[in-house]
Amino acid sequence: MARLIAAHIRDVPDYPQPGVTFKDITPLLAEPKAFTAVVDALAAAFGPVDKVAGIEARGFIFAAPVAYRNGAGFVPVRKQGKLPSATFAQEYKLEYGTATLEVHQDAFEPGDRVLIVDDVLATGGTARATATLVERSGAEVAGIVVLMELSFLNGRAALSGLDVRALLAV
Repeated sequence: MARLIAAHIRDVPDYPQPGVTFKDITPLLAEPKAFTAVVDALAAAFGPVDKVAGIEARGFIFAAPVAYRNGAGFVPVRKQGKLPSATFAQEYKLEYGTATLEVHQDAFEPGDRVLIVDDVLATGGTARATATLVERSGAEVAGIVVLMELSFLNGRAALSGLDVRALLAV
């Protein structure tokens, strides 16, 4: 699986700012067999869950089909100001700034098992913020699964106590 993913990821230097190498997943998304294999692998990473939380924006691409594959509901975790109803908000740090994520206050039921899905684990800020939002809602984080982990950024350190799995570590 790691070789399949690596073969379909394009590095874009100095994007979105100088010194950052962006991992472009669009070649992977364009290849039907690779995309299907990745969705299946992400969906199989954890046992039964009630909801799958996808982190804006590229996390949506994987989380929705993972939810479908697992017979679970899909919950979008969005950037501040994008959801129309009452929300919980959580600020977090990126490798190049800060931002705020939100989720609808009624997105999760108390006791729901929630799988968090994203494309990349970098510093762990977005995943930790999402886990905090899930827990604030009274739900349980079943685990976090990502397409790729940028291990040199040590994002797992921000996620102690959570089960984190990556299909590819670079």
